[in-house]
This record gives sequence, C-alpha cells and structure tokens, in this order.
Amino acid sequence: MQTDYLIVGSGLSALVFAALMAQAGQSVRVLEAHEHPGGFGHTFTMAKQYHFNAQLHYVWDCGVGHTVHRVLAKLGLDHEVTFERYDPNGFDHMRIPGFALDIPADSADLIQRLGALFPDHRASLQGFIREVQRVSQGLKCLSPPRRPGLILQHGVPAFTALRYYRSTLQAVFDQFNLPQPAQSLLALQWPDFMLPPDQLSFYAWVILFTGYQTGAFYPTHHFEQVINALVRTIQNHGGEVLTETEVTEFLVQGKTLVGVQAIHRKTQEIQTFEGKTVICNMDPKKAAQMIGPEKFSPAVRRRLDYDYSPSNFMAYCVVKDLDLRDYGFGPWNTFHSETLDLNQAFARMYEQNDFSQPSFAITTPTLLTQAHRDCPEDCQIIEFLTVANYDYFQQLQQRDRRAYRQKKAEILETILDIVERHYVPEIRKHLVFKISGSPTTNERFCWCPQGNSYGSSLTPKNMGLGRLDHRTSLKQFYFCNASSGYPGFAPTFWTGAMLYQRLSGDPLLTAP
Repeated sequence: MQTDYLIVGSGLSALVFAALMAQAGQSVRVLEAHEHPGGFGHTFTMAKQYHFNAQLHYVWDCGVGHTVHRVLAKLGLDHEVTFERYDPNGFDHMRIPGFALDIPADSADLIQRLGALFPDHRASLQGFIREVQRVSQGLKCLSPPRRPGLILQHGVPAFTALRYYRSTLQAVFDQFNLPQPAQSLLALQWPDFMLPPDQLSFYAWVILFTGYQTGAFYPTHHFEQVINALVRTIQNHGGEVLTETEVTEFLVQGKTLVGVQAIHRKTQEIQTFEGKTVICNMDPKKAAQMIGPEKFSPAVRRRLDYDYSPSNFMAYCVVKDLDLRDYGFGPWNTFHSETLDLNQAFARMYEQNDFSQPSFAITTPTLLTQAHRDCPEDCQIIEFLTVANYDYFQQLQQRDRRAYRQKKAEILETILDIVERHYVPEIRKHLVFKISGSPTTNERFCWCPQGNSYGSSLTPKNMGLGRLDHRTSLKQFYFCNASSGYPGFAPTFWTGAMLYQRLSGDPLLTAP
C-alpha cells in the first residue's frame, strides 16, 4: 500500500514532520530500525527501575511563541508536553582551575560577573558579549524562511553576522583579546557541540549560547513523554510507526525515488514500502551511498561531502541515600575542566585518548523536574559526558573487548576521582548503578555512522550557506535530519516543521 509520506527513520525531526502531516490528513508511515523511536531522544531502562535518555540533553526555544511551543500548540500538545526552566540565575555552572562562573540568562548580569572576575578586561568582555548579541539578532534575520524586509529592517546586525561567516569561536576570542580563563569559562559547554573553540563555528556557538540565555529547559515528564506524545499523535491520525524495520535498499525509478525495501530485524521478513513522497531521516551521506552517489546532482554531492561530528563517552550513574542538592547540584548543568586550555584538553582526549585531565559535563535529571521520577524515591541520577574517538574505540572493541571495557571503566573512574575531590567527597559509597557508553554504543543503538553526536561536524565549513538542506535533486525525495537541518532538540523540531511548511504550504513558522 502506498502512503502519502514514507519516512525512513524516527529521529525527532522525522516525528515532528510525521505528526504535523498526519494531523493535516496525510497518510504517513515511519520506519525505524531500532526497537525504540526517537533517535537520540529515546529512553531506555536498566535494572527494571532506572530510566535514562540516550544522551545528555537540555533544550531551548521552548517558551511561548518559540519554535517548540508553536509546533506543540499546532499539534494540541502544548498543555500535555510542558517544560521546566533551568535556573535563570545560572543555567550552566562553569568550573575550571581557579575560576567559577554561573552563566545567567541576562547578558548585563553576565557582563558584570565577567568584569568582576577579570577587572582589567571589562571593556573587551563587554564588547565581546555585545557583539554576540548583534550576531544573534543578525542570524535570526538571515535564517530560513528568509524575509527580505526583515533583513533590510535589521541591516546592521545582519551585516555584522555575515562578517563572521568563516570564523571559529577561537578567532573571535582572539579578536577581542579575551584572557584565557575567560575564554574557557565561556566555551566550557563545548560538549554541546563536541568541538573545541579552535574548530567550532562561531555561528553555532552564538545560536546555542543565546538560545539557552533566552531559556534553558527540561521536559517536565522527561524526554520519553515528548517522543511518546508525537508517536501517539501520528497513530491517532491513522499513521504508523514501525520499529525494528531496517531499510536495506532505496527504490529508484529514473530520477524518482518511489519507496524502500526493508527487513524486520526479529522475523527477518523482507517487505517493500512505497510512498508518493519519501522523507529521509537517516544520515544523508549513508543514504546517498545506498542509493548511489551518481544519482545526485554535483551540487548535492558537494554538500554531502561533510565530516561527521566527533562522538562521545557517556556514563549513567545512580546514587542512593544521597541528596545531590547538598553538594551544589540542582536545576542547572555543571561543566568541569581540569585544565584552562580547552583546545589542548580536547586534543588530549580526542586525538591521544588520554583522559587523565578531562573536561566533561555533569547533569542530574532527577533534580530538573519533580513531576515524575526516573528512579526510586531514595535514589537520584547523575550523568557524565565527554568526547571520545570513534576509530580508537571501534578498533579496541574489535581487537580486545576486555581492554575496551577497561578503557571505559578507566574514564569513569577518573571522572569519579574528580567528582569526589571537587563536588561529592564520597560519591562512590552511594553508587548503586553505573553503566557507560562509547562511540560504538552510539552507532549500535542510535544508528549514527561513526557514532557521531550531531551529524555533520559544526565547523565553519559546515555551518555556512553551502550546508546541506532538504533538497536531494531526486524527485519526491527529501532529507530531514540533523545534517540537513541543525542538531539538537529545538533545531530538529525546526527542521521537521520547516519541511512540513515547505511541502504543505502551511506557514507554521513564518512570523505573522
């Protein structure tokens, strides 16, 4: 049976697109190779009582009138799927040797706090933050759907943003001559990008940093409820979400993609699915390799020539009979580095596989919302995230699984040493569960090539006008994922909603 929209993959952008189209009366079918829908947004259960999200997440663009809220309101889910805001007085707690900074929502407060830490550099710090605000405003004018009148109205910030088209965050730090500790405090949320300042696109950093200032959020009922609500919306409007259904071949007739062949991972049954329009939520580069690169136009092939983002190490831990709020944790994230130079710290971990002086993120999901717990009442969840090299872990796993497990244990033990030294003196005594994942874990459970965390790497090369978008050059075939839009919770909402808007003509995200 042919559906209006056949969707390959069930990441967040695909589920948003499918839910909107299903509600609009179109027939949709979503095919997912994994046992859970949601991609990096899915939730898994361990020891029958601990529930973890597949990554470390906090989100933005969720306030009234913003992208996520507008999509949920369109779907009638805005009263069901709600969010708790992180502490606006300090949604990110930055900790480096000799310095501590809580990042506030208000830029004037941020300038004041930075000035107090670095009084000899007040002017340059103020200039940098104000430039960030101008670039942020300019990028909003330049982002799709572009409106020439809005660009003309805000010509100065738009022109300012264009000046940094090929800039890294490090280049702009250097331009304003910021002291090294200030650079590290401002860039310490590098795990949100899996890139250090000397590789990270200034655009990517500005978008995320100012987005979180506008409001950093966490789902009231955790990410599982977000995914479940979208899946239920699809099903309630006659659509299907088929899990454990792995696409093995794309079916092309001439210049038109008409469907796919897929195998059910449990029964091994092979089926053919057809769609009037096929939406590709799987990695575009991988899909193009399956289809045949020669079938795409030269322009699309150039855009498909992207590097994957680095991958990560993730540790999920549960403590019992311990209140982490007594040790400085709460509705915020904590970012820690053992060294001041984040570029060197990143290179040491990613290129040398040396985690003796790590830089990493800490989050405590059970302290972000009180509406529903992911573990028993006498327990709390604490999670750790840092970068990891896919090639190294993949080769280690294939060569010596024991050494692979030992390396993961070594990283976690080093992190726990630091946590006991700086935050919770005897956290190991309270640990009742711990499990860690590597880049190969990402690849296995989230189906991301090379275990990548964010699709294409967020370098200046991949963040400009030549970035891949929804267009494929094949008829009735569109890309819809992090590499053809932007990675992260809010950007994937935007990616799915934008494709819906383009194909339906419903101006969901166009400002009134």
